[in-house]
Amino acid sequence: MSGGRRKEEPSQPQLANGAPKVSVWSKVLRSDAAWEDKDEFLDVIYWFRQIIAVVLGVIWGVLPLRGFLGIAGFCLINAGVLYLYFSNYLQIDEEEYGGTWELTKEGFMTSFALFMGLTKLLGLASYFQKSSCLSLPVEITGNLDHLLHCHPL
Repeated sequence: MSGGRRKEEPSQPQLANGAPKVSVWSKVLRSDAAWEDKDEFLDVIYWFRQIIAVVLGVIWGVLPLRGFLGIAGFCLINAGVLYLYFSNYLQIDEEEYGGTWELTKEGFMTSFALFMGLTKLLGLASYFQKSSCLSLPVEITGNLDHLLHCHPL
């Protein structure tokens, strides 16, 4: 064992300029946060959009919101909430990240697919829950005609 002094490690990770590195979660919630890394901010927009898709997909799946109004409502809410987040709350310069359109479409198609999948899955689950086709008759006679009336081909 040498009697040399040990170098002390900093308690927090630090950037090259010596400032402590701030976590992404704390930056998301602060309106005055500085986003040095463009990809980090785009990742936040992407995952925020996925969270919105899950929440709206569950709501649209439980409520019977279908068709054009359901899809248009999702698109408007998804794009509107994110636009308000990055333009009004964070007050970033959109041109620095490729413009408003780039930020608005970041991760939109994957969130739309997630929304559609959840809406369809929950809609089918509520359909089968309400349907009497899945209930077994009191007397099982071996006749499956009652299933043909519930699920036409």
